[in-house]
Amino acid sequence: MATKGQKFIKYFEEIKKEVVRLRVKEEQSIAQIKERYGIKSDAQIVNWVRKSQAGETFEDFRGRWSKKHFSSIEEENMHLKAQVEYLKKLNPNLHGEESWISKPSTGPSKK
Repeated sequence: MATKGQKFIKYFEEIKKEVVRLRVKEEQSIAQIKERYGIKSDAQIVNWVRKSQAGETFEDFRGRWSKKHFSSIEEENMHLKAQVEYLKKLNPNLHGEESWISKPSTGPSKK
């Protein structure tokens, strides 16, 4: 499990392909490959081999889970407005007239 502040290493696709080739075709051990390329985890190598055998790409999607590509600023603006309206419907008391956020403080003032 990742810990706060942990640094992750990103490997180039060429290295991943070479690691898979060494493991599958050259039948090198995981320990040899880890030492040669400085890979910290056995699971990482196993994952790359599985992806390769399943015909998947090695593209890294970290940090891009919610990005959408819009053809114009207007389209992106409409999307964001729809998101805001959806959230307002989920919890109408967040910023509506009945919200504690929009009401001025009526409590005693501290001086």
